[in-house]
Amino acid sequence: MVAHPPTVTPPLPHTENSRRYRTIWISDLHLGSAGCQSDALLDFLTHHDCDTLYLVGDIIDGWQLKRRWIWPQGHNDVVQMILRKARKGTQVIYVPGNHDDFARNYVDHHFGGIEVVYDAEHTTIDGKRLWITHGDLFDGVMQYARWLAYLGDRLYQSALLANAWFNRARARMGLGYWSLSQFLKHKVKDAVSFITAFENALIQEARRRGYDGVVCGHIHKAELREVDGILYCNDGDWVESRTALVEHWDGRLEIIEWSPPLAAGQAIEPARVPAQAAGMNGAPLPAAARVRATAVEPATAPERQAPIRAPAATPDRGPLASPHARAAAARMSTPPASAASLPARRMHEGVLPE
Repeated sequence: MVAHPPTVTPPLPHTENSRRYRTIWISDLHLGSAGCQSDALLDFLTHHDCDTLYLVGDIIDGWQLKRRWIWPQGHNDVVQMILRKARKGTQVIYVPGNHDDFARNYVDHHFGGIEVVYDAEHTTIDGKRLWITHGDLFDGVMQYARWLAYLGDRLYQSALLANAWFNRARARMGLGYWSLSQFLKHKVKDAVSFITAFENALIQEARRRGYDGVVCGHIHKAELREVDGILYCNDGDWVESRTALVEHWDGRLEIIEWSPPLAAGQAIEPARVPAQAAGMNGAPLPAAARVRATAVEPATAPERQAPIRAPAATPDRGPLASPHARAAAARMSTPPASAASLPARRMHEGVLPE
């Protein structure tokens, strides 16, 4: 068990296209499977920074990779983005799940600045103690009928494939993303009963261990609610719901549902930071609104700099006669090259710019 006490550090400055939180939790990325929505995930990681990033299991889908090797460049970009965040100072904590249970053999090791732990404890800025676990250990099917879990996973992958084709058709009709597999799962009575039993088991275990709440993944259903004084937080997944759990600088927890990748030139309003968390005097700033890609505002175009003109000739001195003076005047009168006319910077495949 790794405990992380609350810290109050001045947050890094915001940019027009990013926002910064104290903590972000993501899980069930399923890198290495066809269902992973790596483009949306990479877009989310690009536009969101934090002091601590928790990877709450099923980051890599070892089950799928054993059957068939699927590792497109987009999955590699996600891994590189997480490693880059670790290099830039983000504390990255990896809690393995059932699809990447091979990583449990490396608990208490560090890889590229990423700490691998069995489970973890997180203390929010307002003092709430949260237990971090993937949740598969409280799944009766995983513990007592593993063969059924493998069979269910194959059926689930088929549902995800149908979901991908379904949303391609919606996109052609100009409609937004909608998870068919989530809809079917929530309409099946047995699936609803399983989810309820899973949530109750984790809530009871968090209470038994003396925590104020639990953060988990596993069932691909984002949820944030309080049950008899215990917070139940499920950060969702990145194959269906594209959700993450975040902690604001005043201790508030929130589920973010991320829409398709932002178009170039769009900006998101930076999350506001309470003055106490930033180490400044004064009253806390009001909390920012919930983050959704539909709420973004287009960034204003920078004003074009007027070209510098050469001074006009005066009657008493006449025009510039010196060849050197004429050359200098010509350089001054030439407007600066636009960004579009500059040669594009090339990047090697799989390498993200710093």
